[in-house]
Amino acid sequence: MLTHDRTPTENRRVDQGHDTTESRGRPKVERRRHIDPTTCERDYNNDEVEFMTAMDDYKRRSGRQFPTWSEVLEVMRSLGYRKVAAPSTIEI
Repeated sequence: MLTHDRTPTENRRVDQGHDTTESRGRPKVERRRHIDPTTCERDYNNDEVEFMTAMDDYKRRSGRQFPTWSEVLEVMRSLGYRKVAAPSTIEI
């Protein structure tokens, strides 16, 4: 059979391991994993764990893998953080 004699469905490559009928209209699959601070190299304090968990929750609810800085500030404010002192230098 010549290529131009094939119907459009015969010309398509189909991944045998993927059901194409399920790929349309299916609910979004959660791919992000829960943050587990115990698997990281450093010990996190309670405030850091709370912030990481809040950011992870925000990312899951919003569907945004990379939130903007404004969204990060929004999450911080939702945790109760407020500017109460003059800015200071961060020790690195």
